[in-house]
Amino acid sequence: MGPDAAKKTRAKQSDNTKRNPNRKTERLQRAIHYAKQRTVGKDETREIGDERTFKKSDEQTFEKSLKRNPKKKIETTPVIKSNTGTPARNDNTVRLNKFLANAGVAARRKCDEIIAEGLVKVNGVIVTEMGYRLKPDDKVTYKGKAVKPVNYVYVLLNKPKDYITTVDDDRGRHTVMELVAKATTERIYPVGRLDRNTTGLLLLTNDGELAQKLMHPKYGAQKLYEVELDKQLSQTDMQKIADGVELEDGVAYVDGIDYAHVAKKNVIGISIHIGKNRIVRRIFEHLGYEVVRLDRTLYAGLTKRDLPRGRWRHLTEREVVKLKYLK
Repeated sequence: MGPDAAKKTRAKQSDNTKRNPNRKTERLQRAIHYAKQRTVGKDETREIGDERTFKKSDEQTFEKSLKRNPKKKIETTPVIKSNTGTPARNDNTVRLNKFLANAGVAARRKCDEIIAEGLVKVNGVIVTEMGYRLKPDDKVTYKGKAVKPVNYVYVLLNKPKDYITTVDDDRGRHTVMELVAKATTERIYPVGRLDRNTTGLLLLTNDGELAQKLMHPKYGAQKLYEVELDKQLSQTDMQKIADGVELEDGVAYVDGIDYAHVAKKNVIGISIHIGKNRIVRRIFEHLGYEVVRLDRTLYAGLTKRDLPRGRWRHLTEREVVKLKYLK
């Protein structure tokens, strides 16, 4: 290399240093350069753009310097496989993690961890193999308790007006079951009730245990309503509602209440977890207000996001697990 070439090389190095005062950035650029150079050959040198060309000896020196601060090793728990092999796949089998998730044990990824920990048995044998598929007659236990092979279905509906919350009606009125007729072939039921003129979120399922839990006040399944009144709600009456309103069947307590809009004092947001019949309407009627519109916008953490009026969707595994672990 002549004097002029060496001078140009030093100038390039000086420019790179000025452009990259951060040493970490320089190291990243050098590492990228090495990766590109390997595609040409370790023993070869090649100019790549305006980057400096390094020799193999330079690369070895750089790699040794990186070994001074090795990355922390990630400890992994060894998985001991059972002697039971994975059955051949066919139309009548189902993955073990999916079976556990459908039964409400946990989300599917968490079920993989549970399986790896050896907490699941199939026909009395511990199974820790990922991807294990169950046959229809297999018996599954989790922590010694049988897991029922029930195909639970959870459907969230954004209920419109003029539909009643019942399975059927002898008077020929429209029911919510008409709206979810294509959601599943399983027989599902509404969890709780919404008045005919009340709109918003309604959960339907065949999981009776979860339905009972959601309707029980002690589990605190929050319900948020947007209420439109026939007149403005006074601050005095709002405070009365916040303190608890005495009704014919006892005091009705709310979890929170406030104006839903700054300019519209007749549009109220109210949060409640008690499940008394027509409780929101009765609270305002007791104080001399008429409810013009009532819409449930949140139910047990579930929202109306991307769910237009009259439409339904299935709950995700994560949502089902959250509902089951309500406390």
